[in-house]
Amino acid sequence: MRSSFLTQVVLFSLLLWAGMVIGISFLEAPVKFTAPQVTLAIGLGIGRLVFGFLNKFELVFCSVVLIGLFYNRASFNILLPALLLALVMVLQTLWLLPALDVRALQIIAGQVPPPSNLHHIYVGMEVFKLGLLLGTASAVYKKLSLPTALQPAETYS
Repeated sequence: MRSSFLTQVVLFSLLLWAGMVIGISFLEAPVKFTAPQVTLAIGLGIGRLVFGFLNKFELVFCSVVLIGLFYNRASFNILLPALLLALVMVLQTLWLLPALDVRALQIIAGQVPPPSNLHHIYVGMEVFKLGLLLGTASAVYKKLSLPTALQPAETYS
């Protein structure tokens, strides 16, 4: 049985999550390094803390979205991008953020780690994740705003 309330929770979660990614990954992170007294080490220390908390919130949002979509028996065209979001979260949580954390700790300790493309990979994943978030939210919104008579009885696409 489809729950309109749960669909609204999923939509709210997707949009709030997208807003957090925009606000933190694309605004806060680059801007903090332009502040006059913020050294690279201080900026990285702040970034480790902020992105650690962001990741925890993202995992909660991802869980809410997936549970809501599965409960509502979402169609494949909505479920696929949500599953891709989950894959991005797994990669970031288990591989990319820990690898970036090691590099940040080396820099904070005064060491110079070897060159790496990890930061570029992270930015690319954030752009991809934002696209998935907005695309999934758009699909959920379209389904939510359709008149009930036009929606299939057992699923929503």
